[in-house]
Amino acid sequence: MKKAIITVVGKDTVGIIAKVCTYLAEHQINILDISQTIVQDYFNMMMIVDIGATSQEFGDICADLEKVGESIGVVIKCQKEEIFDSMHRI
Repeated sequence: MKKAIITVVGKDTVGIIAKVCTYLAEHQINILDISQTIVQDYFNMMMIVDIGATSQEFGDICADLEKVGESIGVVIKCQKEEIFDSMHRI
């Protein structure tokens, strides 16, 4: 299993989760865990996904998700789990 962390932040609107999840499903990326909150009209979501079954290159996934985010007015970032863990280790 190869894990990645996806974060989505921006003004809340209809369809954010649907757009992101549709992209992931179309590319054989499985959602392992998901957390989302809305605070005063601002949407925040963090997902842990398994990218092991996708045929897409990791850089292409990140670029595609950024474009999805731009199309719906949010910022989407994607990092490999090991990089995320290294950056957030205390």
